Amino acid sequence: MGFLLLQLLAFTFIPLDPAHSQQCSGGATPLILQFADVGADQRIPAHRRVPGSLDPLYDLVQSYLDMVQQNPLPTELLKDALNDPPSASTSQILEYQAGYLVCASIAVIYFVAMPLIGLSICCCRRHRRCGGRVKAYRRSLLCQRNFLMISLLLTTLVILAGVICAFAANQKVKEEMEPGARDALNTLQALRHHVSGIPRGVQLAVEQFAVPKEQILRDLNNVSWNVGSTIHLVLKGPVYSAMNAMKSRVQDLQNSLHHLQILKKTVQGLTQYQDELESTLKYQKQNIISLLEDPRCTYCASALSTAQGLELGADYHKLPPVERVLKNLQGLPKANFSEMIHQASHSFNSFPERIAAKMADIVQDLKKDMEKATEKVQDIADSFPIAGHTRPIYNALVKAENISRPYFKEVKHYERYRWIAGVVACTVVLLIVICNILGLSFGTYGLTVREDPSDYESRGEAGAKMLITGVCFSFLFSWLLILLVLVTFLVGGNVQTLVCEHWASQEIYKFIDTPGNLPPSMNITQRLGLKKSLNITTAYQQCKNGAGLWEVLQLEDSYSLSDHLSVTKYTAEFQKRLEDFHISFEDIVLLNADGKQDLDTFKKSGVDQIDYASFQAEIRNPIVRTSVEGVALDLERLSKVQSDRSLAAQLADESQKLHEIQNATIDIMKELVANLKESVYFLLTMAPNLQTQINDMETKIRFVENTLPVDVHKILRQELACFVRKEVGYISLYLNWLRHVLTGDVASCQPLSTALDNGRVILCERIVDPWNAFWFSLGCCTFFLIPSIIFAIKTTKHLRPIRHRLISTGSEETYPFHIPRVTSLKL
Repeated sequence: MGFLLLQLLAFTFIPLDPAHSQQCSGGATPLILQFADVGADQRIPAHRRVPGSLDPLYDLVQSYLDMVQQNPLPTELLKDALNDPPSASTSQILEYQAGYLVCASIAVIYFVAMPLIGLSICCCRRHRRCGGRVKAYRRSLLCQRNFLMISLLLTTLVILAGVICAFAANQKVKEEMEPGARDALNTLQALRHHVSGIPRGVQLAVEQFAVPKEQILRDLNNVSWNVGSTIHLVLKGPVYSAMNAMKSRVQDLQNSLHHLQILKKTVQGLTQYQDELESTLKYQKQNIISLLEDPRCTYCASALSTAQGLELGADYHKLPPVERVLKNLQGLPKANFSEMIHQASHSFNSFPERIAAKMADIVQDLKKDMEKATEKVQDIADSFPIAGHTRPIYNALVKAENISRPYFKEVKHYERYRWIAGVVACTVVLLIVICNILGLSFGTYGLTVREDPSDYESRGEAGAKMLITGVCFSFLFSWLLILLVLVTFLVGGNVQTLVCEHWASQEIYKFIDTPGNLPPSMNITQRLGLKKSLNITTAYQQCKNGAGLWEVLQLEDSYSLSDHLSVTKYTAEFQKRLEDFHISFEDIVLLNADGKQDLDTFKKSGVDQIDYASFQAEIRNPIVRTSVEGVALDLERLSKVQSDRSLAAQLADESQKLHEIQNATIDIMKELVANLKESVYFLLTMAPNLQTQINDMETKIRFVENTLPVDVHKILRQELACFVRKEVGYISLYLNWLRHVLTGDVASCQPLSTALDNGRVILCERIVDPWNAFWFSLGCCTFFLIPSIIFAIKTTKHLRPIRHRLISTGSEETYPFHIPRVTSLKL
């Protein structure tokens, strides 16, 4: 389906806007449809002559015939012969055939002269007045003998080459004649089958509309879901981003409220524990310092300096209050954000199902439009005007087939006789060649053994006899050879120059087209039903260029294939229905009024205005400036080294009280400080970006809520436009394929021109070319028999041994020897 590759259509896209522009769903996938080869059984294969080794010979023969026949097509002579045969004068025929008459005259002279000359030589030789043998050898005879032998050898080789070409051409004619006749008959039958099968072929081509129809119906079954899925896919980015932003801000609200509450409770606990710790540490510090300053206390100096640090390091009363912020956030969130987000997500995610439900009716209407398009396509076959106008062509083909069938049957019979005659003629020439070669071989061998008189005599006589035998064959059969050459030359040459050349140049078509050249009963244009504005030549050229039969036949009503294959004729309703289709959606609410109020309250609550730096500063300060646990360990160690038991007991008691303070108060305060630090860190991280994040969230939600209906409409229009282009593309592919099938296959008139070209190829290139190569090769052999006879007769004398003794003083050629008497060969 090479034609389909030229008709592939890619999906295009309509830009939505800079933010949402995208390609049609399906990307750039090419549209491909596979159609049945409906015209396979109606095609006429074009014949071509296969190039071969005889092509140079064919060109040589063509050049020779161009010199023989230089006259143009004899239009006046043919006109007279066809319209009024007696009026065709002999002088006109002779004038046109002047070149052939010259060649025929030469052949007649050859035909008469060769037997007479052969008879004369025979009589002359019988009375011993010519021929014979060399009486005596001379030095000059050496060059003469060599010249004659070389000339005879070259002439023989030329004749051998000619007879080989004649054998090959004769066999080529035999190989092409019967297949050519069969191919010619098959071409007529195929052409008749093509003409008669046009209605069925058109119907089969029209029925192939089922291929795009089924594809379009499959697409219609999925179009609503695909449109909804595309809308969901394109818009889910901004919608999900807005919903995620809202989820994050709601989570921030809940977390902030939670951490602010922790912050309030933690600060309250810390201040309470701070007040208790402050009084306890103050009392314990005084007692410990008094014990350590007691003179009885040994090794107490270092512990005294550490005990001086038993006082508060952080003042949690300085932490800023958060009650105002908590009061602002009290009762939040009032809106049910979880349900709100769930409803918005469900509404957006149900787009494919909702669009499929809304498009159900239009999909059914579009399927009905496809049924109407099927009826319109069927109208192409019903209104196709060819079937009723091909009857003249069909009748002419039937008549031509019936007339030619008996002749084609006789071709094999007569071709066998022609081939036998050609083989016999070539065999005779080959026998002459063999005689010449054997004569030269024996003669040459005899000259090399002249020292042996007996061998010299026998070989020389044998060579001379073989040459004379070849001469006898030449005289006996040359007149038959020239007769065969003349007959085949006149037939093949005239077919080539009168028919083939003018057939190839379309001169024959122009002759037929010229008014008055053919009898009224042979008005081919009228018989074939061609348009009045056309003739055979223009119709042939249009058919060769791929025109349809309806473009060359004379139809009652004008028929425009372009109008019947217009895409809009079958897709106008389909496109208009989709262009007029609209879908209305209720607005998707991502954030309702309560939710907006909650987030606005959160934004204005002041959570981002709390002095978190003060929190961080106090959190970094230690609860007690020195380590209570360290002082307790120092006191416990000192109690063990004191000599005064009372002092030691007091130190141990103070150490125990410090351990109790560490476990009961300080460790609890550390946990509270850790909780405070975690909440402060969260709020400190969240608060600086709170305003920006809430504003961004509101912008996204507002953008989605405002633009979502518009974007849905744009994407819907884009997807439907893409769908229309895709489905129209399928129909366009089919109509283009149908146009190609009708004009180039099913209802094409190209098979008519192909049949005419096949006839010329079969007759001229496959049969006439080797036919002419045969007579040309055989004619060359026949005419080269003349120098062959002359050189053979003259060479014979040099091959026969002499009878007399010759005396010489130096030359090898005249060395004295005796040869017994040998009876001379008589013709």
